[in-house]
Amino acid sequence: MATMNRVYLMGRLTRDPELRHTNSGIAVSDLGLAVNDNYRNKSGELLERTCFVDAVVWGRQAETCCEFLHKGRPVLVEGRLQLDQWQTESGEKRSKMRVSAERVQFLGTRDNGTEASDTAPPAEAECDREPLPF
Repeated sequence: MATMNRVYLMGRLTRDPELRHTNSGIAVSDLGLAVNDNYRNKSGELLERTCFVDAVVWGRQAETCCEFLHKGRPVLVEGRLQLDQWQTESGEKRSKMRVSAERVQFLGTRDNGTEASDTAPPAEAECDREPLPF
């Protein structure tokens, strides 16, 4: 039986990326995303719900995310779902589902309202749409 594990998320960062390194020196960064979804309830009222998702980015891409991204910045994350499992010091088993990001695309403009300049890495695809409401 064939399987597929692919995730595409577009949202805003809930916090500044955090950079750390593994014991072998590989860069790793954690991202928090808020992904909004609009829907209508039974009475026809338009409502919005937010899904908060954690993602992990590795290598040079992790370093680039920490250098150019900050809280509130819109991004597109492509990756796969990953279940992390661990045991606490008191012996409790814990688990957490997160996205292992294979690609992070920076969206939107910089803080000062200008388009990203030569100092920012080029976006992989241009987007001519209005900014999303999240």
